[in-house]
Parts: sequence; structure tokens; C-alpha cells
Amino acid sequence: MKTLTFLFFGLLLCPMTLLAQSADVLLQKVADALSAGKDDYAVSLFRQAADADAGQTEMFYWTSVGKATAAAPRLAQELAVCYRDKRNYDKAYLFYKEWLQFYPEDVSALVACAEMQMMRGETKDAMKLYEKVLALDADNLQANIFLGNYYYLQAEQKKKTLEDNYKKIVSPTRMQYAGYRNGLSDIYSNGYSKAKGYLQKVLQLFPSTEAGKTLERIKKLEKEMNN
Repeated sequence: MKTLTFLFFGLLLCPMTLLAQSADVLLQKVADALSAGKDDYAVSLFRQAADADAGQTEMFYWTSVGKATAAAPRLAQELAVCYRDKRNYDKAYLFYKEWLQFYPEDVSALVACAEMQMMRGETKDAMKLYEKVLALDADNLQANIFLGNYYYLQAEQKKKTLEDNYKKIVSPTRMQYAGYRNGLSDIYSNGYSKAKGYLQKVLQLFPSTEAGKTLERIKKLEKEMNN
């Protein structure tokens, strides 16, 4: 009984060591499978290794997997998914970007990179990536949703700033009023109008209630500006 108790507590005290050993064994099998040309098996083992120890598996990728290896992009994708699931968005972005280097015009890779940039707070870069997505696939729903909302919210912020500054003027001159109206016109052209185009596309692809509500608000603004 004492021996069993000792073994039980020993296992509890060194779980990380066991995981590391497991990753070691799995990664050795990955190397053997890659050498034998068994890519599917290698990818499956690599996924298990990443779940056991992502850091060690990442090191294996950088040091033992050549870029010319046929399975390299699949292994990069496995690490990206692993880190995404762990909510380590910096690492996930790194490996989605690595995957993108192999397939620079792959829509799913571009979307994944954009998602991670959005999670990292890099909204401007996410916008550029989604624009690349639409250049390749104009009907991509996710990209249209993001860009529609992005341009709408940007326009809303700029409009609020413009209106707040104008309200501070006690007795605005005609020139100041004209500047205010021109500012609104620019915001509409460079913000609301772009948002409208993307959101209309969203409704063509999917019956989105939110997109419909936002479009109604834009139409209302159009009427106010034309009065």
C-alpha cells in the first residue's frame, strides 16, 4: 500500500516531466515518419506532440523541419491551431503567417491571419488582410462583415468628433458651417459609403439582422445630409 501511495504522489509531483517525455517520443516518431515519407502519420503525431508540449513542438518545427519539407505547411498550421485554442494569439498569428508564406493567396490562411490580428488588437492590419481576401474572393462573408463594421464604426467615431467640435462654436460663421458640412460629406464618402457597399454584400450572402439595421442607420444619415 505504501509503495502504491508513493507512486501515486510521484506521478502528481512530476506531470510536466511525463508530458515532456511524451512529446520527446512523439517528436522522434514525427521525424521517423517524415523520413519515411509518411506525411499524414507525421502530421497526426505532430498534433499530439503540440497538445502535450507546444513549446517543445515549436522548437522541433524551427530546428528539425526544413521549409522544403512537403509537410511543413501542414505542421505550421497545426501549431497555429494549437496556439489559437490556447488563446496565445501572438504565437497563433506567427504560425498562421508562417503557413501563409507557403500559400500567399490561400483565402483560409489570410482569413485566419486576419482573425488573429483582430484578437491582438491590430485592427488596421486585419482590415488590410480582409481586403486581400476580397480581392481573391469577393463573396467571402467574414471579410465583408468585418470591413462593413470596421468602416461604419470608424465613420461613427469621426462623425462624433466632428459634431462635438462644431458644437463648441457658439456662433458659427457660414464658412465654419460649410467646413462642417464638407467634413460630414468626406466622412460619408470615405466611411459610411464603403460600409454600405460591404454590408449590402453581406445581405446578398446571408440574412443578417445586424447588417440590415446598420444599413437603415446609414440610409437615415443620407437623408439628413441631403436636407
